[in-house]
Amino acid sequence: MKLELICTGEEVLAGQIVDTNAAWFANTMMEQGIECQRKTTVGDRLSDLVEIFKERSLVADIILVNGGLGPTSDDLSSEAAAEALGEPLVENSQWRQRLEDWFTRNGRVMSPSNLKQALLPESAVMIDNPVGTACGFAVKLNRAWLFFTPGVPFEFKAMVKDQFIPFINERFDAGEVTQVTKLLTLGSGESALADKLQALTLPSGITLGYRSFMPYIEIKLFARGEAAIEQIEDTVQLLEAALGTAVVCRDCDSLAKAVHNQLVNSGLGLSVAESCTGGAITSGLVAFPGSSTYLHQGLVTYSNESKVKVLGVKPETLDDQGAVSIAVVEQMASGARNILGSDFALATSGIAGPEGGSDAKPVGTVAIALATKSAVYSQMLKFPSRSRDLVRSMSTAVAYDMLRRELAQQAVIVDYPSAKRFAK
Repeated sequence: MKLELICTGEEVLAGQIVDTNAAWFANTMMEQGIECQRKTTVGDRLSDLVEIFKERSLVADIILVNGGLGPTSDDLSSEAAAEALGEPLVENSQWRQRLEDWFTRNGRVMSPSNLKQALLPESAVMIDNPVGTACGFAVKLNRAWLFFTPGVPFEFKAMVKDQFIPFINERFDAGEVTQVTKLLTLGSGESALADKLQALTLPSGITLGYRSFMPYIEIKLFARGEAAIEQIEDTVQLLEAALGTAVVCRDCDSLAKAVHNQLVNSGLGLSVAESCTGGAITSGLVAFPGSSTYLHQGLVTYSNESKVKVLGVKPETLDDQGAVSIAVVEQMASGARNILGSDFALATSGIAGPEGGSDAKPVGTVAIALATKSAVYSQMLKFPSRSRDLVRSMSTAVAYDMLRRELAQQAVIVDYPSAKRFAK
């Protein structure tokens, strides 16, 4: 089965919005063991839509078309599908009734333009949209089924899960099953990782792919076929042995999520004191439901005065060592942990740039500490030639990794090839 995706909309084509639907769709289908073989983005021009529908329907078995089902003049998916089929648009009485009922139920007057959403190609199979007013539909064109969905993300996702996946399962044999396993790495460049892995002999049916989304590099293992899938665990162990501490988690897209999974409902408590990361550590954790079970507090102690008055950092330490130092960040972590007696506390202080550096402590210098009930671990790193945002994101990731390693009873301090560690 050849699956393709067509995303519509001038705002998507012009880069005015990020097409998160496409990434979510490809990942969701991969979890079903189905690879999306092509993605096409096309603007809101009738002739372009008709052309791409005709072209891809000669190649694919099923095409999901996302967007263009709204009530405005630039929503052209239904009209383009009808023209590609060479048939008229007709009003779907069932969906018109649904529209009228929806507006009545919500105490609103339906605009005449909304009736456009009930117009479907004559041969279309209506696809229910229980969470919106845009009617989905499917048509057969050449060798392909075209399955039309709205562009609103929560409507789109509901339709994919509840209608699209059952639709293809009923009509197609997915063919060779595929499984993807992902290893998240930190601190090594893509080329360095590839150099370590290229000498490995992988089982037949397993291939590697790389995705860079700083500060991480994700390594994807594609196993195609049952025989290859049976070799996944042994292959993961082979890669982990080759990469060592560069691998920070498996099938998890961030260290924030990995740490959250370790802490949620654990009965352990965490406090955070941030300077250069400006709340990024805390923000990354509260993005996940359930973080209130372990996150005691997140303090952004940006000024020296707040470090002294809130966290109990000694003024003489700041005077002697400077705010970006092992001594200060250790006192920040200990002070944050002591406020509520947390099991753990993380602290950061650094020079994110683009100004503020010196010969001794250039831009990109960051001190990070983890305080536990029995010890304080700390390191000062230099992230070279990085933007302000990347210095902050890499510092945040290293802080998470230190805590993750402590929770996993691993060595807290490890080498990150992309960063230079200062001697204490």
